[in-house]
Amino acid sequence: MPPIVPPTVSWQFTGNHWLALPCIHPVDGAVHAVGVLHRGARAAVEFAGARDFTAGTGPGLLTPRVKVNGIERQLAGGGIAWERALGWLPTFTARLDDLLVRGTVFAPFGRDADMAGAVYAITIENRASQPARVEVALDGLLAHRQQRVRSARAYDDAHRVVAADDGIVVMEGAALPGVVSLAVGADGDAALALRDGASPGFTLAVERTVAAGATGEFAFYLAAGPERDGAVATVGVLRRRGWRPLLSATRDAIRSLEQETGNERVDRLVMSHLLFAYFYAVGRALDDAHYYLVRSRAPWNGRGLTVRDWEALMWTLPAVQLADPQLGRELLLRMCEVHGYAPGQGVHYLDGTLFEPGFLLEGIAAYPIAIDRYIRDSGDEQVVEEPLVADALYGADDDLRARRDAQTPLYATDVTVGGTTARAPFTLHGNAAVALALDILRRTLDEEAAKDVPDPEATRAAIRRHLVTDQGGKALFAAASDLSGQVVAGDDPHASALWLPLLEAATREESIFRRTAKSLPASQPELAYRIARLLGPDSTAALAWLQAAALDQGKAAEFVDVEGRAIGNGGDAALSGLLAYVVWYVMHTTGARG
Repeated sequence: MPPIVPPTVSWQFTGNHWLALPCIHPVDGAVHAVGVLHRGARAAVEFAGARDFTAGTGPGLLTPRVKVNGIERQLAGGGIAWERALGWLPTFTARLDDLLVRGTVFAPFGRDADMAGAVYAITIENRASQPARVEVALDGLLAHRQQRVRSARAYDDAHRVVAADDGIVVMEGAALPGVVSLAVGADGDAALALRDGASPGFTLAVERTVAAGATGEFAFYLAAGPERDGAVATVGVLRRRGWRPLLSATRDAIRSLEQETGNERVDRLVMSHLLFAYFYAVGRALDDAHYYLVRSRAPWNGRGLTVRDWEALMWTLPAVQLADPQLGRELLLRMCEVHGYAPGQGVHYLDGTLFEPGFLLEGIAAYPIAIDRYIRDSGDEQVVEEPLVADALYGADDDLRARRDAQTPLYATDVTVGGTTARAPFTLHGNAAVALALDILRRTLDEEAAKDVPDPEATRAAIRRHLVTDQGGKALFAAASDLSGQVVAGDDPHASALWLPLLEAATREESIFRRTAKSLPASQPELAYRIARLLGPDSTAALAWLQAAALDQGKAAEFVDVEGRAIGNGGDAALSGLLAYVVWYVMHTTGARG
């Protein structure tokens, strides 16, 4: 499907591995959508207040309301100022005369806090000389439920909003068995009113008197479950834990993910993209609690809840490993389990089912490269003893042999990293990745099997013989060859020659690499190409461009304009992972300066 144009609303977003909250409106703080992963559906399941919720023009799913001394006050009346605490927790401040309103939306995260829930906390500081009677309410409106892989399909059963025990309200579909229920409850006693209709709703209202100079606290808990009882039970757990301890635990857990490059501005760039990849390219399915890697959980990304081996292992996983080696190990094992049985065979659903056939050579090479990178980063050499990892390594060895040309030590692919049909089967990027994979297989397979692994230097030499072209008397790397005399000159922006140093197929100082890099255009619509330029001779300029680029409200987009504004497939979480890792890498290895 064609790339999706990003929304114009400057959405605030957050979430954990269970829940995605991608659409928090910057004007009134309304949560317009909540999404979860569902393994059985191989998709995201999303609840919203309107069918076109990404446009932000309809009502919200959950909207905060404030009354002061019985009079409705608009949070947006005096303007809302937003900031993102720790790069991930959206918080706002608004002033209602002598009342200072602060709001925080967060999904609990961290040891003993990780659950399929979220909290909307509001504190009101009374700076007047008189007490104020304050009512804070959360209005719910269920007008749309959808299942989404890449395109969205609405559920055709009726929406239901029903009261459960302990003042908790449940939003769900009428049909049984359902796949997801959302439950909402207040912190403390609350008045509950239900509204019927095709788009049913509710209001949970908490009223307190806030003394002069004092601060009143209000909180609402949201939880998801595969069915009603589980969602209600999770609200109960959130209530018992309390929103302040949950927020404290979440802050501590996010701080533990922080990375440093020695430059504060670059640190902010790295962390904003790292956290987006950490939570939106990785998710836990509500119905089996397992982790899955996807391209993006953002509902305006056209790649959606599908993934290729290369994207998961070479874009998302390196960023996750930087921040959380333990989760990196778990995700590596999951990839070997779910996708490693048929590497490189095409685009897959989150559970490994084939979505779109099309053999990608890099998909095979990604497994040895990712395993070796994990070992180097973590020092965990014992991971190769894991049966899933061993199977992936030996399987990659077998699969690569089947793709080798009979006469030349080069390997063929059907499609490119960008998903298009390869103009010639023997690509520069793919064979550079294979040569690195062969190096790794020689070190990691058992001694007997390692003897039969083809020589990676023979592949690198063949790259220099068959994938170099003469242009104006200068030797440059070519994108691909058919080994019959036809060479595809130029570059593949999705899999540029600029990646060769990272794949150990050329050094940054090598003359042919520098000539090739300098011959390439400064700009391409593909953001992956802009990231690749970090590895070229103008890495400092490339980093400065990325720091200035607006992208998709600060998140990666597959396609951008010359100025760096998103023009297609925004909210690209896997690509954010690539950006975070490569920026961190060049800051530590190439001497680039932000």
